[in-house]
Amino acid sequence: MSLLERYQQTRARTESLCEPLEVEDYIPQAVDFASPPKWHLAHVTWFFEEMILKSHLGDYVEYDPQYGFLFNSYYQTLGERTLRSQRGVITRPTVKDVYSYRKHVDNGMNKLLAQQLTSEVAALIVLGINHEQQHQELLITDLKYVFGLNPTFPIYQKDTNLLDDTNTDEGWLSIAEGNYEIGYADDGFYFDNEKGRHTVHLDSYQIARGLVTNAEYIEFIDAGGYENFQYWLDDGWSWLDTQQIKHPLYWHRIDGEWFYYTLAGLKPIKSDAMLCHVSFYEAYAYAAWRGKRLATEFEWEVAANQLVWGKRWEWTASAYQAYPGFAISEGAVGEYNGKFMINQMVLRGASVATTEGHSRSTYRNFFQPFMQWQYSGIRLAK
Repeated sequence: MSLLERYQQTRARTESLCEPLEVEDYIPQAVDFASPPKWHLAHVTWFFEEMILKSHLGDYVEYDPQYGFLFNSYYQTLGERTLRSQRGVITRPTVKDVYSYRKHVDNGMNKLLAQQLTSEVAALIVLGINHEQQHQELLITDLKYVFGLNPTFPIYQKDTNLLDDTNTDEGWLSIAEGNYEIGYADDGFYFDNEKGRHTVHLDSYQIARGLVTNAEYIEFIDAGGYENFQYWLDDGWSWLDTQQIKHPLYWHRIDGEWFYYTLAGLKPIKSDAMLCHVSFYEAYAYAAWRGKRLATEFEWEVAANQLVWGKRWEWTASAYQAYPGFAISEGAVGEYNGKFMINQMVLRGASVATTEGHSRSTYRNFFQPFMQWQYSGIRLAK
């Protein structure tokens, strides 16, 4: 597939994700970490305009000088931006205007992609495509967060449950003690936090072939797991207390039965489906209750080619930090990963919301340990 075709396919998929929406769905923002669909549509477009077109297409005309302030996310290098928590109050420009903006930038990108590209520009475009794929997943999870607060449990699409996948393997995979190479080593695209291939020594360990199921986690709840401090990290115990957390996100106890909110509406929990929407704190506590632990990200990567993965992001025991030799790139692209290497835990794999082909065994996702809103689950180790 040509770079032009990859670009057009990515842009089309983003808009297809919005096809089930009403105009009212594009704007609300419930919390600062979950951005509105309209903002996602505009931000990924701004990325192509700001990072590529304004510098590499000579006759490009900026769509609107105010859009840089409105739709810049966290790039300090590129100037001031609106507060993250106020993205939902940006009722103007309208949704219609944002789609016009996307068309304007697409026209510029199509023109640029018809030219002979330098390797530098081609690499920026590939980065932009992967950036938009990340926001496709965020668009799904952020939209679900807003819908999940609606007491009517709105249906996004009747066939988009995304929570009922079950394990296809069971038992334990044994990995021998030894020295293993970690990090990206192929010729394709990678994010800078995957580079810096290096050797780690691992003691022998076992890692579960399947993920924790809803039924297994309900056993933890019924056994008083959320009431016993002994299983929890102190930060996690404080989080439970201050936020009054009693169960995974989107779970509801109705007439003695468990239900969860899905993008297909409120559904009875499928007992053998993979657990979803848990924080690192919950993953850690559950593992402790079972007398097991979470794998490190290195243990996960070494075992990945012998595991079935991709339905849930899997919390690891590893803090997000740099690999040996990591250096932050100059300019705005240097703000992509490096500056977030603090107070975050690594997740590995992919989820049902991840764009097909976006992830790989060396991919390092990362979030703060209290976050539940991604399609995150638990794989045990011992």
